[in-house]
Amino acid sequence: MNLIRKKIIATLSLAALSLTCSNSFANDRFTEHSTSTKVSKIAKVAPSKPNIIFIFADDFGWGDISKHGHPDIRTPNIDRLANEGSEFYQFSVSNPVCSPSRAAAMTGLYPSRTSIHRHLSGFEHHENFSMADWLDTEEVNMPKVMKSAGYKTAHFGKWHMGNNGGAPEPVEYGYDEAKVFNGNGPQTTFADLYDDAVDFMQRNKDEPFFINLWIHETHTPHDPSKKSLEKYKHLNEQDRVYAAVVDGADVRIGKVLKALDDLNLTDNTLVVFSSDNGPEHTGTEKDKRHGDGKLNIMQGPYPFGKYYSTGSSAGLRGGKRDTYEGGLRVPFIVRWPAAVPVGRVDTQSIVTAVDLLPTFAEAAGATLPEGYKSDGQSVLSLLKGGTSKREKPMFWEWRYGKSDGKEPMLAVREGPWKLFVHQHNNSVELYNVMLDRNETRDVSELHPEMVKSMKALALDWKKTLPVEPRPNAVSESRLKKSVKMKNKHTKA
Repeated sequence: MNLIRKKIIATLSLAALSLTCSNSFANDRFTEHSTSTKVSKIAKVAPSKPNIIFIFADDFGWGDISKHGHPDIRTPNIDRLANEGSEFYQFSVSNPVCSPSRAAAMTGLYPSRTSIHRHLSGFEHHENFSMADWLDTEEVNMPKVMKSAGYKTAHFGKWHMGNNGGAPEPVEYGYDEAKVFNGNGPQTTFADLYDDAVDFMQRNKDEPFFINLWIHETHTPHDPSKKSLEKYKHLNEQDRVYAAVVDGADVRIGKVLKALDDLNLTDNTLVVFSSDNGPEHTGTEKDKRHGDGKLNIMQGPYPFGKYYSTGSSAGLRGGKRDTYEGGLRVPFIVRWPAAVPVGRVDTQSIVTAVDLLPTFAEAAGATLPEGYKSDGQSVLSLLKGGTSKREKPMFWEWRYGKSDGKEPMLAVREGPWKLFVHQHNNSVELYNVMLDRNETRDVSELHPEMVKSMKALALDWKKTLPVEPRPNAVSESRLKKSVKMKNKHTKA
């Protein structure tokens, strides 16, 4: 995708955003109450214990949805969720990379608390970033909490919270059933995971269920179907592949929504659609082929690579691996006909991924374990059409690794203000992301007192984080190697 075309897509997405937000911002752009476009229908009083389906996409950009103004891609089923529910434009994830973002959603804790700082991979990589080898099974998490409230629980799709060195299977985290890829235990494919979810719904339709449906799209290898490629044959090669990938996800999400309709479960099912981080950066022609490691779980014969990653952040700065808004701000669509207003677009209420666990718990009537303290807060009242004042700042940590010899970058958001603290060179950046969503104007020199107070927040938060992972989240072989190395240094 050339630069001119990217700018066109960003401009069209921003135009769609402006149309949506014009009425919302007319009176007061900085109030903390929920501000939204006209709601077409008032939600009913919600019954107890809704079914919950959390659809977590992978590298899916804010601008990849037709409702958000993409000029080529059409997503009628994702648009249906938005049209029949509510959207929250100030939602952000807790890390711009897969594993830590998913760990945060699962636990309601910033990923630095569970020592998952980057994507989970090999032991040398984990050692470099002082990481755990997997998410600790002793952490409070979504399936455990939902199961305690009488829910049937399942995980279908991507795992990526540990899959080597004796990593636990998903069922050890509280799931009744799981079929995954990038994880241990029973396996599924990029396409079959949707059918796995439908089958689980059909078998458990008479009791409340919770499903983490963590889909592959739009991560590499791109795996478009022939039918979706045919639908977008008018586009150039790069955009055709990416559009077909998004189309495939949308079609299969439509199958899940139809199953809810057929089972008469739509009205009391809370469906959330979001993404683990922003879009992957487009590769060069040498990145056309991804590699053959996932061919066994693909539907097609060719693993398309990053050259075809032409996802859109709708003009937001950065993308995957960036702590600018393009890497963190992703779609957040919520549909629950029995409780969530229809047609609402909230442009100002600040929501983040660590809010999900406490929110789902409240919706399910679950009691959170004694001693557990989420980094987020329940925003159930906000989802239902009410208001929700942000009770605490939001934080991010981006680690460079021991090999780089650089202190982590920290970021904090409080209200409209977002501060970056670059510890390695003692510099800062300050943006008002309500006025400057693309983070183009650093106003740190204009607000020295704001910088001072927010920097103190970030550094104080950093002091609360563990230095090393817990032993039970580290493989036995790595622990033995670590002990051996310590003994060697002691003798020396």
